[in-house]
Amino acid sequence: MTARHKQCILAQSIFHCASLMTQLSFYQPTVWTIRDLTRYLRDMFEADEALQDLWVHGEVSNLSRPSSGHLYFTIKDSHSTLRCVMWRSAVMRLPFMPRNGDAVEIHGSISVYEAAGQYQLYADEIRPAGEGLLYQEFVRLKGRLEAEGLFEEERKRSIPQFPGKIGIVTSPTGAALRDMLNTIKRRYPIAEIILVPSLVQGEEAPVNIISAIESLNQNIKPDVILLARGGGSLEDLWAFNNEDVARAIFASTTPIITGIGHETDFTIADFVSDLRASTPTAAAEQATPNRFDLKTELREMNAALLGTLSAGLMDNRLRVNQFLHSLLILSPSTRLRSNRQRIDELLHRIENRAANKIQLRRAQLQGMTQNLISLNPISALKRGYSAVTLPDGTLVHSIHQVESNDMLDVRVVDGTIAAQVKTTRKIDE
Repeated sequence: MTARHKQCILAQSIFHCASLMTQLSFYQPTVWTIRDLTRYLRDMFEADEALQDLWVHGEVSNLSRPSSGHLYFTIKDSHSTLRCVMWRSAVMRLPFMPRNGDAVEIHGSISVYEAAGQYQLYADEIRPAGEGLLYQEFVRLKGRLEAEGLFEEERKRSIPQFPGKIGIVTSPTGAALRDMLNTIKRRYPIAEIILVPSLVQGEEAPVNIISAIESLNQNIKPDVILLARGGGSLEDLWAFNNEDVARAIFASTTPIITGIGHETDFTIADFVSDLRASTPTAAAEQATPNRFDLKTELREMNAALLGTLSAGLMDNRLRVNQFLHSLLILSPSTRLRSNRQRIDELLHRIENRAANKIQLRRAQLQGMTQNLISLNPISALKRGYSAVTLPDGTLVHSIHQVESNDMLDVRVVDGTIAAQVKTTRKIDE
């Protein structure tokens, strides 16, 4: 269908609608459905030949390419923005893939996306036109601050593992604040949250952000600061590309986590901050531990501690038992009992030996007594023997000791007999 043909159809439609309205005006005003009105506007766009074959110059932002392969983005200048769509078949023919901040010239046609009721450019060709002015300023400031050392990892402060007090700098009416509060409440509800509201877009936003950061550092002194806002175009996020904001983040005594825009958005504030999160929600997650993970860790630590204590107690019990056994072995009471028994045994042995010796001595004494009894002259005398002695008491046991007429004493059992030697006779052996 040619453009001229579309114009004829559109003119007929307009004429028909005008006639109908004239006929109905006598009775009631015409009420359009949204669908009919949107379709009518779409037909107007598509009937305009100038809008079906045009080139548009602008800066790319909010670029998105989902799994379908289509390209969705916005082009803008200093005054306005225009939504753009490029179907996958056209994307595959592109000699280069545009990026956010690129200045481009786009060819296509204007139509209306009925479901959203918005007009947009359906692109079929994109050619580069150089980087946009904002992006050039971004690159220039980034290079200068990086050369000064504001982005160095060595100087970045560590994020506390268990923050007791969390400061938040963001818009009090934005969805970013609600997402962060819900995340912190879910993950770590014991943290105290201090909100310092601030503009996050527009000319006054940098001053507000700087004042909020300084107020938190000087008056509140939280453990960590979350600087965040939701997604937007490069212009929407420009307050976070401000040099003074970057230096305020650098000068902060409290570590700062930024969660600005979406995952693909990067600002100067992200490079200077101590930790960059992809979104405000991610910033809240980076700032807080997960209470459920903490509970799991505490249970594991408790189990490990109980196991360690149990093993330690068992080991100490074994050692105590060993010490007790050693003490029992080395105890004086044990030795005393052992020595007492030993003494009893020795005494018993002594008594036995003494008794044996006494018995032996008694037997020996009895033997000696018997010997003495048997050797006692009185005993011999009792048996009828007598003892002959010289007057001086010398016992006569040989005939050679006496001579004739010598006086002798003869001892018998009951007395002494005086005798005189008459003769001696020798007994032949």
